[in-house]
Amino acid sequence: MGVAFVAGQYVPISSASIPITDWGFLRSDATYDVVTVWDGAFFRMDAHLERFMRSCQRWRLDPGLTPAQIAEILSQCVRLSGLRSSYVEMICTRGQPPWGSRDPRLALNQFYAFAVPYVWIANEQQRGAGLHVMVSDVQRIPATSVDPSAKNYHWNDLTMGLLGALDAGADSVLLVDAAGNVVEGPGFNVFCVSHGVLVTPNAGMLEGVSRRTVIEMAQSLGLPLQLRDLPADELRAADEVFLSTSGGGVLPVTMVDQRAIGDGTVGAITRQLVQTYWAWHKNPAYSLAIDYAL
Repeated sequence: MGVAFVAGQYVPISSASIPITDWGFLRSDATYDVVTVWDGAFFRMDAHLERFMRSCQRWRLDPGLTPAQIAEILSQCVRLSGLRSSYVEMICTRGQPPWGSRDPRLALNQFYAFAVPYVWIANEQQRGAGLHVMVSDVQRIPATSVDPSAKNYHWNDLTMGLLGALDAGADSVLLVDAAGNVVEGPGFNVFCVSHGVLVTPNAGMLEGVSRRTVIEMAQSLGLPLQLRDLPADELRAADEVFLSTSGGGVLPVTMVDQRAIGDGTVGAITRQLVQTYWAWHKNPAYSLAIDYAL
C-alpha cells in the first residue's frame, strides 16, 4: 500500500509515524507538496520541487536536502512500493525545539516523504457526470494572516466548509474571500467558462501546479483566458465550471449550490482540457520516468 521515508529510513506506510511533540503535528507548523506518478513516470516533478523549496523558504523551514536529493528519495519510495500510479508527498516540519523553549528558530526541522496508490478526489461517476459543489459562507483565511501561495496545513476553514457542504448533500466546497470572490477549495483550484472566456482567481489561493498546467494548456489551445477576481454569482451563472488538482487533473462541475451549470452536462471546453491534461502526461517535457530496476 505504500512506502515512507522517516528518520532517514524507508519503511512500510503502515509503520510510518512522526513524534507527537513535533510542531508539525502540534501546531500545523509544516509545509508539503504532492507530485503524482502516472504510468511509471512523475508528472511535472521540477515544478513541484520548485514550489516545495519556495514554500520551505517562505515558512523559514530547511529540509536539509537539495532538490536532487529529494527527487531521489521520492523515486525510491515509489520504486520500493512498486506502484505505477502513485500519490507522492514530501513534507518538512518544524520539528521540536528544546523542552521549555517557544523559539521556533531552535527547532531541528525534519523531512518526511511517502508514496501511496494514486488518489482521486472524485470517483468515476463524479468524473463522468460532474461534481456538485457548494459555495460556503465560511471565509478563507486571509492572505495577510496565512500566505496561501505557500502550501500549508492550516485547513480548519476548508474542513469546516467541506463538512457543511457534505451535510447539505454536495460533493465538495469552494470558499470565498472577504469580498465574496471564490478563491479555492480543499486541495483544488477552480475555473469557469464565462461568456466564452476561461476565468480563474488570481489572488487568495494556492497557485497549484495543476492550475498552472491548465493555464498553459489554454494558452497552447488558443483559449481566451483571464486571471482575475471571480465573484460567486458569476461562477453560479457560468457556462462551464471545473476544478484543477493533482488528485485527478481537470474535474468537471455540473452543479453549484444545487443549480445546474449550463445544460447540466460536462461542457466542450472542459472535455477538451481533460483530454489534453492526460495527453500531456506522455510529453517528455513534463514526465520523468522512474527506473524501477534500481
